[in-house]
Amino acid sequence: MRTRADYRAALYMRLSKDDDGAAESASITTQRQLLRSYAAEHGYAVQDEYSDDGYSGVSFERPEFRRMIADIEAKRVNLVIVKDLSRLGRDYITAGQYTEIYFPSKGVRCIAVNDGYDSEGPYTDIAPFKNVINEMYARDISKKIRSAFAAKMREGAYVAAFAPYGYQKDAADKNRLAVDACSGEVVKRIFTMAAGGAKPADIARTLNAEGVPSPAVYRCIMHGGSDANLYSRREWTGSTVGKMLRNMVYIGHTAQGKTEKASLKSRVSVSKAREEWIIVKNTHEALVDEETFDIVQRRARARTCPKKGGFGNIFSGIAKCADCGRNMSSTGTRKKGSRANLCCGGYKLHGAQECGNHFIDYDALYKIVLAELRERLCISQAERAKIADNAYGRLCAARRGEDKESGSIKRRLKEIESIIARLYEDNAAGRLSDRRTGRLAAKYEKEAEALEERMGAIQAEKEAAVSREKTGRLLDEIINMAELTPDMLFKLIDRIEIAQGYYEQTAQGRIKRQSVKIFYRFKTETAEREYTF
Repeated sequence: MRTRADYRAALYMRLSKDDDGAAESASITTQRQLLRSYAAEHGYAVQDEYSDDGYSGVSFERPEFRRMIADIEAKRVNLVIVKDLSRLGRDYITAGQYTEIYFPSKGVRCIAVNDGYDSEGPYTDIAPFKNVINEMYARDISKKIRSAFAAKMREGAYVAAFAPYGYQKDAADKNRLAVDACSGEVVKRIFTMAAGGAKPADIARTLNAEGVPSPAVYRCIMHGGSDANLYSRREWTGSTVGKMLRNMVYIGHTAQGKTEKASLKSRVSVSKAREEWIIVKNTHEALVDEETFDIVQRRARARTCPKKGGFGNIFSGIAKCADCGRNMSSTGTRKKGSRANLCCGGYKLHGAQECGNHFIDYDALYKIVLAELRERLCISQAERAKIADNAYGRLCAARRGEDKESGSIKRRLKEIESIIARLYEDNAAGRLSDRRTGRLAAKYEKEAEALEERMGAIQAEKEAAVSREKTGRLLDEIINMAELTPDMLFKLIDRIEIAQGYYEQTAQGRIKRQSVKIFYRFKTETAEREYTF
C-alpha cells in the first residue's frame, strides 16, 4: 500500500467561457489555490500543475490535459487532483473511461475535492452518476449558448470569429462589419470580372499570377500570430472565388446559422436548408450592387460544362415557366434536326400534378429572341449617331473622374510612404515593437500595392482611348448581332416567360401556337407575342 510520500500529484484545472459565470483568470486562480491547499494539507508532493483556460469540457483534446496524460505515461505522475469531476470533462462516456479504466490501469489515483470523490476511497460508485450530470449540464449550456447566438443573429449582429474577406470587425462594435479598404477593392474586382464573363477558376489564376494574397494569407497578415502554413489553401482557388460570388454578405446582407453540429460531442458540422438560415438585410455597407450580384448568380446558374461538341443551354436561368415561375429545363427531342426542347422544371421533376409541360423547341426560341432583339435595336442613322455621341460623352466624363481619382491615389501613396517611414523610426527608437512594426508595415504596403494596381489600370484605360468612330463601331456590333451569347442575354434580358402551347387544326394542317413574353433589363416594357410552329 502506498504512503502519501509515494504520490507525485498533478493539479489539473480547467475553465471554459460557459463555466461558473466567473472571470476566467480569477476562476483558474481559485482552483489553483484550492488544489494547492488540499495537496499541502494532505501531504501530497506536487509534481506539476496543468491549466486549460478557455477550453470546453466536451472535448478532451486540450493541450494541458494531453500534457498531463503524457506525464502519466512517462510515470512522472501517479495522482490527479481536480476541483470536481466536471474539470476532467463533461462527456460522461470519455470521463468515465479515464476514471474507471485508464487511471486504474496506470496505477493513478484520482481525487475530486468538492465532489468528495477518491478512487481509492469506499464511495467510488458516485463517479459515473457525476459524469452523467456533468454531460447533462454541458448539453443544457450548449442549448442556451446556441439560443443566445441565434437571438444576436436575428438582430443582425455578426457573431463569427473573423470578418469575411473584404471586411473587418468595426472597431466600435465587434458585431458589426466595416469595409476593409484593401481587400474590399479585390472583392469589387472579382465581382466585376465575374459579371463580365470570367469563370471562378480564371479569376483565381489571375489573382495568383498577380500575387494577390488569398483570404487565408490575408487573414494571417491582418491578425498577427496566425500561421498561413497551417492552411491547406494558401492560394486562390476556383472554389474560393465561387463561394465568395455566392455570398450575400457582399450586398450588405448577413446570412448566418448555415450549419450546425451533428451532436454535442461531434466536431462535424452539417449544412442546414436555406430556409433555416437567419438572414438579415442591410446590416452593413455593401461592396457590390444588387444588379451586379444578380448578373453573377445568373451566370453561375447558366454556366454548363457540356462535352466537346455537346449542347449548352444559353437560356438557363433566364427562360421561365409562365405559370409556376420555375426555370425551363432542357430535355430530349424526337424532332429531326432539333437539338433539344425546353420544358417546365416542375413538370420535368414531378409530372403533370405539378405543372404543365410548356414544351418549346430550343432552336425556335433562339430564333425568336434573336429576331426580337434585332427589331428592338433597329434604329435610324441619326439615332445611332446620337447614342454614339452620348456614349462617347460618358466615356470622357468617366476619364475626367479617373484623372481626379489618380490625384487622390497619388496623395494617398505619399501619405503611406510617410507613415511607413515613421513606423520604422518609432521602431528604431524603441517606441514600437518589431512584431507590431512588421504587421502595420505589411498592412500599409498591401494598401499601396492595391493603389498602384489601380493606377496602372487607369493608365491602361487612358492609353486605350476610345474615339467617336470606335464607339460607333462598337454600337454597330451590338445592333447587327449575328448570334446570341450568354453575355448579351444577361445584359439585355431579365427573363423570358414561356406559356403553355396549344395545337390548332387549320387548312394548312395542324399547327402549334405558343406565347413568349420577353422582359428587358433596359426598359420597363415587355414584348409579348404568340408564335406558331
